[in-house]
Amino acid sequence: MPEGNGVTRGYGPGRLSEDLLVELDETSAEPLHRQIEAAIRAAVRQGRLAPGTSLPASRTLAADLGVSRGVVVEAYRQLGGEGVLMSTPGGYTRVAATTRDAGQRSARITHPSTDIDFGYGRCDPGSFPRQVWLRSLRRVFTQTPHDRLAYPDGHGAPEFRQAMSAYLNRVRGLQAHPDNVVACAGYAQAVNLTLGVLARRGAARIAVEDPCMDDDVLPTSRALGLEIVGIPVTDGGWDLAALTASRADLAVLTPSHQWPIGSVMSAGARSAVVRWARRTGAYVIEDDYDAEFRYDRPAVGALQGRAPDRVIYVGSASKTLIPGLRLGWMVLPGDLVAEVADAKLLVDRGSPTIDQLAMADFVDRGELDRHLRKMRPVYKGRRDALVRTLGSRLPGLRAAGTESGLHVVTWVPDGVDENAIVSAAGAAGVRIGTVGAYRRSPGRPGLIFGYSALTERRIEAGVDQLTAALRPAGLDEPLTMTLQK
Repeated sequence: MPEGNGVTRGYGPGRLSEDLLVELDETSAEPLHRQIEAAIRAAVRQGRLAPGTSLPASRTLAADLGVSRGVVVEAYRQLGGEGVLMSTPGGYTRVAATTRDAGQRSARITHPSTDIDFGYGRCDPGSFPRQVWLRSLRRVFTQTPHDRLAYPDGHGAPEFRQAMSAYLNRVRGLQAHPDNVVACAGYAQAVNLTLGVLARRGAARIAVEDPCMDDDVLPTSRALGLEIVGIPVTDGGWDLAALTASRADLAVLTPSHQWPIGSVMSAGARSAVVRWARRTGAYVIEDDYDAEFRYDRPAVGALQGRAPDRVIYVGSASKTLIPGLRLGWMVLPGDLVAEVADAKLLVDRGSPTIDQLAMADFVDRGELDRHLRKMRPVYKGRRDALVRTLGSRLPGLRAAGTESGLHVVTWVPDGVDENAIVSAAGAAGVRIGTVGAYRRSPGRPGLIFGYSALTERRIEAGVDQLTAALRPAGLDEPLTMTLQK
């Protein structure tokens, strides 16, 4: 039986609750419930217990501390009266979100606001088919044998590799075998792994498009000590003579929809790239980042289908579903598979099996196809709204690369500074990007408008806001004038 002060026999002095780091001093004259109150109150004030944090049930904490439940109930009751804790009948006791705490937290996370964001790189997260994905997850949890949930290997789950190879062969024209597929956390990790393997094999020079997406390839190449060579790309195509003269061991290309210009590599140019790779022994990393979204022209097959022995194909769920899945796939030439899979295992012990199995179920049941069929007209409508509104408000911005993808490039008239446009837009709460930010050498100025995460109404409002923002700086006149042919 507990003694009158609430202490249970059999426990020594200085008991500690590991869940809350509450330490009781039985030699103190301070009652035990007040010691618990003081410890929790201090933890809240110091930020160790954030607003909304669940506390152990009174019975659990009492057993942990070796005191009667009434001692903990009294401490919780006092803190609840002070507004430090809150509880609901039958629910958990939680740290309250006090006015002072909420104000401090809000101040920490406040950032400059962007009213309308034309930033590129996002699909519409609100379109993610949560209920359908949840059904795939449920099937995985109920049907997967326990032993399949042990540590994965570096290649990925067999079901995932089978599903993705079949899908890519059917939809993107690949020559993919499940044994050549390696699961990864997206394009960034795929680049990191493959460049590392090729650098260890002796690769010294990498050719990249100019302009190109520089967030992943360039930092990794520099870290590995690779020499970087730019291959100019315009809306007319790739400078293949520069590629031939580059003496590169590896080229990173976006042939189905060049980032950011939007060019599509012609059949003749694709054949020339394959001939170059086979003649020189070079590899090509094909970033097929948004090829599923085509609106005004038939789909273009992936480069990998022409040369599976020289092309490293990379895709991910970031544009087709949501970036937060962090799920991607590489289709590798046979001689690279083992080394890349070993490198993957060394980095993170393998991609999450449950996510891979859910994706496999999602693909095999045709849900990815259904989702893409649903989203294509949605994104096309947003693309049309952007091109139409730009054409009526700012006809001096000539749109390019509009046939597919999730962004539009507009070329800026001669004499107009793309960065000045971006600055004026930003001051008015409109975010847009520039082509110049992705160039390695000087080139034609242009603006990048991502439209996939904005409704048609928001797109029209954003262009109107941009037009108004340019007026005080005198930038509106050359952009509101129709270009002379």
